[in-house]
Amino acid sequence: MNGTSDMKAGGGGEWSIKRDRLAEFLDEHHFDGVLLTLRSNFAWVTGGKDNHIANNTPVGVASILATKDGKRVCIANNIESPRIKAQELDKLGIETIRFPWYDGAAGQKVVRDVIAGRKIASDSEAFALHLPSMPGSFNALRWELTAPEIDRIRDGGRRGSRAMESACRSLKRGMTEQEIAGVLDLEVHRARLNPLVTLVTGDDRIKQFRHPIPKPIACNELVMLVTCAEFGGLIACLTRFVAFTEPTKEQRDKCQAVANIDAAVNLATQPGRTLGEIFDDLRRAYAENGDADQWQNHHQGGSTGYLPREMVATPNSPVPVLANQAFAWNPSIVGAKSEDTVLCTGNGIEVLTGASNDWPSIEGKSSAGTLRRAAWLVV
Repeated sequence: MNGTSDMKAGGGGEWSIKRDRLAEFLDEHHFDGVLLTLRSNFAWVTGGKDNHIANNTPVGVASILATKDGKRVCIANNIESPRIKAQELDKLGIETIRFPWYDGAAGQKVVRDVIAGRKIASDSEAFALHLPSMPGSFNALRWELTAPEIDRIRDGGRRGSRAMESACRSLKRGMTEQEIAGVLDLEVHRARLNPLVTLVTGDDRIKQFRHPIPKPIACNELVMLVTCAEFGGLIACLTRFVAFTEPTKEQRDKCQAVANIDAAVNLATQPGRTLGEIFDDLRRAYAENGDADQWQNHHQGGSTGYLPREMVATPNSPVPVLANQAFAWNPSIVGAKSEDTVLCTGNGIEVLTGASNDWPSIEGKSSAGTLRRAAWLVV
């Protein structure tokens, strides 16, 4: 069984496009198939289904063997296989094969039997069979989104933005970073998303750390909230600020500067350009806004999709931008940051996690044009 009918019914040609991409990849690298256990790859090959239990590992608890002829087989232990079959792969036509959870040798035998002597590349060592490692170019198969994937990431982006705004509007002065993180994760779950990354920091820590995990520290003046939230396998990344006191002129100036840089890098994101070329525009925007060296203190983001960052942009990177590829740039300067997820198209960018009409906004200004960006919410 190959799952063709339901994947097509579930959204245009997602199945056939991915089947053809995979077949071309297998021909290029002389493989008969791939064994996919990483969460990102499982979601990609199944049209957004989920094989995770623990949220702290990229490796899932079920694997898909995908072969050149378009067939898909799921392999999972007897704990996970009933749920995966009933709640994830139902109606996809993907056969599920189980093995006892306590018998690793039985799991290895199942995989060997399903592989049946064919040359298979694996994205992990989940079964300790020492299969050939997956060529790194496999990841690029995920980058150009199909029409159904675009629908899913649009939906996830809207949900993520609403969840973030709901969390922000419920905050009270004096809440700890960990309490705020709990509120944010609650709203993300309530919106039917999975929070993969939750960062919260307040007051002076905003000026000190670019990747702040939440601590039991009270926030009395300002708080920054970050989420990378997954929906249907695809991830929406965004950052928002909440002020408990009226921002100072210095803070407003920083907010404007980072919005300008954000506008510049997003508007520079066009199909056919390389990440290195875009990075040149990004560095120029930092300099034009009086913070020439600040890009060195934090990665600036890059493409997103089935990972929070499929590819982090770096200077001189030759990686090209594709049409219908998602990006999440996150420029920052001391005390300020701007981040949303966008879709890069041949007609410009589409902001997928944009602030609602009643969220305060600011006009990011750059030589490439202007772009509405989220400002700080004062509560």
